Amino acid sequence: MAQPAVATDPVTCIDTLLNGLSDTPSGCCIFRIHKPLRQVNEQAYDPEIVAIGPYHHDNKNLKMMEEHKLRYFRSLLQQKPKNDSSKYVNAIRPLQQEGSLFYAKPVSLTADEMIQIMVLDGCFIIELLRKFEMKHLRDQDDPIFKLIWMVKSLQRDLMLFENQLPFSILCKLFDLIEAPDNHDRLIYLALRFFNDVLPGTYVMAGNSQGNIKHLLELVHNEWLPLSVSTLIGNASSVSPSVSTPIGNTSFASTTIGNALSVSTPIGNASSVSATIGKGNWRFIPNATLLREAGVKLKKSEVTGGSLFDIEFDKGKLCIPPLIVEDRTESIFRNLIAYEQYCPDNQCSYVTDYVKFLDCLIDSPKDVGILSGLGIIVNWLSDDEAVSNIFTKISDAVSGTSMHFRYADIFNRVNIYCGQRYNRWMAILKRNHCNGPWAIISVLAGSLLLLFTLAQTLYAVFPFRKL
Repeated sequence: MAQPAVATDPVTCIDTLLNGLSDTPSGCCIFRIHKPLRQVNEQAYDPEIVAIGPYHHDNKNLKMMEEHKLRYFRSLLQQKPKNDSSKYVNAIRPLQQEGSLFYAKPVSLTADEMIQIMVLDGCFIIELLRKFEMKHLRDQDDPIFKLIWMVKSLQRDLMLFENQLPFSILCKLFDLIEAPDNHDRLIYLALRFFNDVLPGTYVMAGNSQGNIKHLLELVHNEWLPLSVSTLIGNASSVSPSVSTPIGNTSFASTTIGNALSVSTPIGNASSVSATIGKGNWRFIPNATLLREAGVKLKKSEVTGGSLFDIEFDKGKLCIPPLIVEDRTESIFRNLIAYEQYCPDNQCSYVTDYVKFLDCLIDSPKDVGILSGLGIIVNWLSDDEAVSNIFTKISDAVSGTSMHFRYADIFNRVNIYCGQRYNRWMAILKRNHCNGPWAIISVLAGSLLLLFTLAQTLYAVFPFRKL
């Protein structure tokens, strides 16, 4: 005989659900990347050879490096005879609960398992940084430093957003390994390790301050351009109307019409009114269309400048060179993911820079133009591969930040492209002045036209001697 259905009171059900609801987690800074963003290119977010933290701990493909973690820990114990494994465990145990709260996704590990992961992973990272800087610490048969690809893969894996360990854990372990409260030294070692990972020309000065949450945040903040840092400091005084995109790439009629009323030279970046770029703006055309519109693309020659220091002046768009290699997409994607999950970042400068490149690159032809000018240094040897990276890298990424870094440049580029004179001059140069013989032909044709005109005028109005 069927049992009668148990009556459920909606009020009781809702109250039960409310009672079982946990508080909103606070302080989370290490997230699992959401599916729409991850599925664009899952490999860009997954570690290649090493799992750090709990998220990828059970990945069977990464077990090989677990033995290296134990070897590094044994080597550490041999260097510090007074420190047995219990000293490291006891140092981390009081931080385990706080450290676990850094992870947004619930982790199905016991407290002891988390402590073990934090100790072994943390000591492995610290020893890796120390051995990278101090060659005398390396074992003669250490495969990590005998094989260049392993170091490069480790650099990449330690910059993955899901593959982070709380920086406070690293600091506590570093106190035992080198010297207490010498965390500037740890920052220095980390920046030395990542020094050749980020694309472009830059100098890591080690100026990071404040509460660093993990290595990816350290690198992100250290790469922060000075102008962005200043903007963040003054963000409270910036109008929230700054940099609102109003459409896809086109020669912006509304923006151009309004901006032309500014009584300053359009091509001069330093003299453009501060109001340009603080209202509506449009994305710029790709590299091919920019050249057709008369914009001269040029590799920036500024020594020691930042990758993000893009300038537009008198029709010239100066862009620092970017090296594109196997790790570039993963590095950019994880830095973008970090910015997507950090609402406190008022200037997502990596996302803005990638959006700028996304505008410039629509096809392999655009990559070829930028490579020919030295703006893109293509180590992938395939223009289509580079094009695919930047045409897809903004997929599933939320819109540009409120304070879009290149809004002013976009406005001025669109103004320049919208002027007929610039387009006509570009057509003239492209079709008739693209080589020495073409220039000679144009000059000869012009002289012939002038002679013909003079002859015609002389025939119509014959010269009469007074």
